[in-house]
Amino acid sequence: QVRLVESGGGLVQAGSSLRLSCAASGGTISGYAMAWFRQAPGKEREFVLSISDGSPWYSDSAKGRFTIAKDITKNTLYLQMNSLKPEDTAVYYCAQRSSFSISTRAAEYDYWGQGTQVTVSS
Repeated sequence: QVRLVESGGGLVQAGSSLRLSCAASGGTISGYAMAWFRQAPGKEREFVLSISDGSPWYSDSAKGRFTIAKDITKNTLYLQMNSLKPEDTAVYYCAQRSSFSISTRAAEYDYWGQGTQVTVSS
C-alpha cells in the first residue's frame, strides 16, 4: 500500500516562494504518474500539475510560476511554487496513479496524501 506524506506548507506573503514535498513509502514513484491538486474552502479539488517519467503537464494557473519534479533516489515528489498569489491559498495534495499516463482528473488517482495547507497573505 502506497503512503504519501506532504510537507512544506505554511503562511507566506504574496510574491514569496514555497517548495512542497511529498514523500512516498510502500512503493516506488518511478514509472507512475503523480500530481499535485489543491482545494480551497468551498471549492472543488483542482488539478495543478502532473508528471510521469517525461514532460510535466501544467494547469493554466501553474504555468510560468510552478514546477514539479520527481526525485527517484529519495522517492519524493516536489512542487516549487514561485510568485505566490492570495488565490493560491488552499490545501495542497499529492496523488499517485497506478498507471504511467498523466491525468488531470482527481478520480483517476489511486493514492492520496493528507494534504498541506498553503496560505498566501496579500
